[in-house]
Amino acid sequence: MDAARLKQSWSLVAGHGDQVPLYFYSTLFLTHPETRQMFPTNMAGQRDRLVTALGHIVSNVDQVEGLVGFLQGLGVDHRKFAVRAEHYPAVGEALLATLRHFLAEQWTEELAQDWAAAYGLVAQVMLEAAQAAETASPPWWVAEIVTHERRAFDVAVLTVRPQYLLPFTAGQSVGVSHPSVRSWRYYSPANAPRADGTLELHVRAAPGGAVSSRLVYGSAVGDRIHLAAPVGERLSLWSAGSSDLLLLASGTGWAPVKALVEQVAAEGSRRRVDLYVGARSRSEFYDSDAIDKLASSYPWLTVTYVVGADVNRPGELVQAVDRALADGDWRSRHVYVCGSDEMVSHAVQTLVRAGYHAGQVHHEGLGKQWYGPAWRTAAAEQSTAGDGGGHR
Repeated sequence: MDAARLKQSWSLVAGHGDQVPLYFYSTLFLTHPETRQMFPTNMAGQRDRLVTALGHIVSNVDQVEGLVGFLQGLGVDHRKFAVRAEHYPAVGEALLATLRHFLAEQWTEELAQDWAAAYGLVAQVMLEAAQAAETASPPWWVAEIVTHERRAFDVAVLTVRPQYLLPFTAGQSVGVSHPSVRSWRYYSPANAPRADGTLELHVRAAPGGAVSSRLVYGSAVGDRIHLAAPVGERLSLWSAGSSDLLLLASGTGWAPVKALVEQVAAEGSRRRVDLYVGARSRSEFYDSDAIDKLASSYPWLTVTYVVGADVNRPGELVQAVDRALADGDWRSRHVYVCGSDEMVSHAVQTLVRAGYHAGQVHHEGLGKQWYGPAWRTAAAEQSTAGDGGGHR
């Protein structure tokens, strides 16, 4: 298997842009129509994910050790799509047909063998990881919605109870899907693990978002949804040791930060925690009652609300990180950031310029089209390689 040949050929194929995933999925669905039901009705986001995942795999094909973890995560994650062993050859056939189509006269027998070998390795690692996971956890959990509160036109706070315990740690994310849609979206529970096993989800309806719109506008108490295994450790407190914390949140990015506060409380540690919660206007602080309750309950927690829009300064937007750095020097602390891509990008860049090192600044992976941590990692690395940006 010639890694350089694989990379060069993929570069040529990727140059055809959106035509590549369009041809791939058309081929897959025509030759194996039974696979169509595994994918969402709207394939736009899925097409982007295919190209990014393939690009990540090919660009790291000569670094097998680093690639294995990514592939194992994909294999385990794809169980929730009901992917079975017999589906892997179908995908391989469609992939080779796509490469042959776009490479045309540059498609050779040697290149075909390289790609077949590469895909065989990918499929083997993913399948073995999926089979191993079957002994540890189900593909998904069924959960009942026990409370559903609309906090704003496009924001709802849900409490859901899985039929049996779904273990997770504060800061992780859980896949969520409604039975009526063939899509998944990841949300970070807004609570540390509870004795009753319930999870609190903060959901903002995204334009065109099948899952988020269904959860906000089309769900009610008593409905059942599906939850996937928890993933991600970038927002966990493990890497922070016993350090004091600076927490920066905006929008529904407050959810995992709320879970971190609850975890600190459960630990009974003596950390100092300063929390800055940002929004464009006061009306957007949809969970202020809970924030105020936490602040009044724990003397080690200091809360500062940051209203971004100032009527006296039209056009300017103050973000949580700006206010925090104006208030003090936090370089002895670990900093956790969660919010929109734009908010996190601004915060991380601002912190780096102020002398904070990468090991003390924690945030999720990157990419607006995220459906799981493996995708986000790949999207982030490709974006960083391309233009140095792309923070979530």
